[in-house]
Amino acid sequence: MTELPADGLTLHSTIRADDSGGGTVELALIRVPVPEPGPDQVVIRVEASPINPSDLGVLFGPADVSTVRASNGEHGPVVVADLPKGLARLVAGRLDQAIPTGNEGAGVVVAAGSSPAAQALIGRTVAVLGGSMYAEYRLAEARQCLSLPEGTTPAEGASCFVNPLTALGMVETMRLEGHTALVHTAAASNLGQMLQKICTADGVPLVNVVRRQEHEELLRGIGATHVVNSSSETFMADLIAALAATSATLGFDATGGGVLAGQILTAMEAALSANAPEYSRYGSATLKQVYIYGGLDRRQTVLTRNFGMAWGLGGWLLPHFLRRIGYEASERLRKRVAAEITTTFASSYAKTITLRQALDPASIAVYAKQATGEKYLVTPHG
Repeated sequence: MTELPADGLTLHSTIRADDSGGGTVELALIRVPVPEPGPDQVVIRVEASPINPSDLGVLFGPADVSTVRASNGEHGPVVVADLPKGLARLVAGRLDQAIPTGNEGAGVVVAAGSSPAAQALIGRTVAVLGGSMYAEYRLAEARQCLSLPEGTTPAEGASCFVNPLTALGMVETMRLEGHTALVHTAAASNLGQMLQKICTADGVPLVNVVRRQEHEELLRGIGATHVVNSSSETFMADLIAALAATSATLGFDATGGGVLAGQILTAMEAALSANAPEYSRYGSATLKQVYIYGGLDRRQTVLTRNFGMAWGLGGWLLPHFLRRIGYEASERLRKRVAAEITTTFASSYAKTITLRQALDPASIAVYAKQATGEKYLVTPHG
């Protein structure tokens, strides 16, 4: 077994409340012991971990990132941001706890326990989902690790789980719930590009909703047929036409707030009603469903009820979906991701930063925007 260092850096987030019901969130690098692995465990030298939108919720909680300021701590920079008055109650369960951050990542197994499954991973490049990946070293169960194909770099495998499995989960949800086509918003993201490639390969009609002309061009460049721009004056007419052409009755919305989810339901109803044999004051009997899976728009979700009575709006989360389909089905999806990690599920990053640079206010101002094309990759060893 490789001799392990005594400790390693990890990035923790701590939220503290004040008397006003607000408070602060503090991000700091902390040195923690590197444990010896148990029989079915491995120690991974983490080489790459992406900053996903889901990571920002753990890093900053409900804090106002425009208030970020930096200072120096014992092991590196410390960043503090303010929680607006009254919002500490939203995170009451994690107050005063130093929470390790980083949902997923990849690295090389440098030590392993005695079991055959753990020993088989020695020296392998593996990807892991499960938190605590903004760290130099990560203890993991061998079963948690996805062994990547020979020649795959940690940077190529860093985003093996959240985006790929979410994209595959959308298509699987469509099949499980009896729909035949999809709508997806914020569709030019890394995840959106993966979803388009999956749908092209699997023959699934997909309507992509974007906000910019360059995002339209990007998606059409990778084979998208239906792309509509929510900033266009003809957006609703374009959306209805695309839904009529695809018969899409299931949508996944990354924005969450504002009117977009309601617009999708309205357009679905209009597309269905246009071909209805007779008028019904209750609207189409076909179920129209939109799942909110992200929070790019923090405003209230606004619905204008003009889409009949056969509709649903709910939340969708990857861990819940994986529990729903079970271990064997989840493994099938994981194996597809590993096999196509440099093609269908390839990710691109605007910038690579170290753990210390992740606490630079200038870097935070960029990656906290969650803007398309500005995804960051953390390399804990620099």
